Amino acid sequence: MARIEVYTKAFCPYCTRAKALLGKKGADFEEIDVTMDRAGFESMIERANGRRTVPQVFIVGRHVGGRDLLAALDGKGELDALLKA
Repeated sequence: MARIEVYTKAFCPYCTRAKALLGKKGADFEEIDVTMDRAGFESMIERANGRRTVPQVFIVGRHVGGRDLLAALDGKGELDALLKA
């Protein structure tokens, strides 16, 4: 299965939904909590082309985006293929 990284913050409902979608797909992912991690947050911003919101999802190093874009990929039937990469 693909390497998946999910940048999150505590009490973020969008983060919870993104993690639930990945869990429903049976995907293992690394959660990177940037709530109190300024260096991690800055790294996320750099990797996500300036996006400052969470979650930010990366699959095999490719920036997928946030929860809405992850759900859109799933709706188009493209998420499963990415997860199997």
